[in-house]
Amino acid sequence: AALRGFQVGVQLSIMSFLSPQDLCRLGSTSRYWRAAVRDPLLWRCFLLRDLPLWTSVDWKSLPDVEVFNKAFSEVSDNALYDYMEVYKKCCPQGRSSSKSSRPRYGAVTSFLQSLVTQAEPRFAMFGPGLEELDDSLVQKMMTCPEILLVAGLPQRQIHGIGSGVSFQFNNNQKFNILTLYSTTSVERKRARAEQAVAVNKMFYQENSTEGDQQAVHYSVIAQVKKACEVVDGFIYVANAEAHKKRDRQEELARILAMTDPALGPPNRPLLVLSCVSHMGVERIPCVYIAHQLQLNLLRQPWMVQDTVAATLDGLLNGIEWLLEEANCKNAQ
Repeated sequence: AALRGFQVGVQLSIMSFLSPQDLCRLGSTSRYWRAAVRDPLLWRCFLLRDLPLWTSVDWKSLPDVEVFNKAFSEVSDNALYDYMEVYKKCCPQGRSSSKSSRPRYGAVTSFLQSLVTQAEPRFAMFGPGLEELDDSLVQKMMTCPEILLVAGLPQRQIHGIGSGVSFQFNNNQKFNILTLYSTTSVERKRARAEQAVAVNKMFYQENSTEGDQQAVHYSVIAQVKKACEVVDGFIYVANAEAHKKRDRQEELARILAMTDPALGPPNRPLLVLSCVSHMGVERIPCVYIAHQLQLNLLRQPWMVQDTVAATLDGLLNGIEWLLEEANCKNAQ
């Protein structure tokens, strides 16, 4: 009641210090506060403040880039965006509470489905974050049984640039990751020693003209193509370290080549691990990574998850999402 005695501007200033959760509780106390707490400028401030702190974003919750790129205009923005709803849809807590009640890991509902559903989903993992970081994500995955248990050693090699390893998730779900590198280990070591960029042998470039501009298109080599045809989803390891510059347009072209619908079902999920070497490294927020990679252009489900190579922080959250998506797709 005392708060209502202040001018509206002062009320908004005070409310800006509350958490979104406390603000929603305030809105449930009366009709006056229900209207007051929906102020679009207030929620836009919350959105811009909290977006860089969120550790994951997915294809259903990525806010439009205009939400945080353009100047606020109360007249036009009120018509375009309900910032309170945008915030609730985008924040990780809101996403977890609105998860559907579908069975986790896609329970088999018929004998016929049990014949076609794989017991051990397979994923192709690739991307610059596998090779450019000071700490090796793959090496940590192979040597941290308390986080991720290795259930099977490499099964086969692909042209010297990849091999498959089986892991066991904490609910005993087994899955296989086929790790694909841009070059052989010898070539990667030489490139590191010479501080040079190794030629990516997974792709070959096809130039085409779109309008007046030359567009970059990639196709995958034959051995990688065979791998793409049999996997249930993809893991792209992005370099999220703020001090390293990346050509995200080229990265998108390679993601599109790997997830090409001509190589398999078009709805196979893509997990993007937004990876840094260790906790002390400044990272690009995952929402910005999603926009830089233009993931909204993809047609399949995707999720970006902050990950730390040295500790595997965030990895299991991403794997859990990927297993849910892949198994639900197989159970359909």
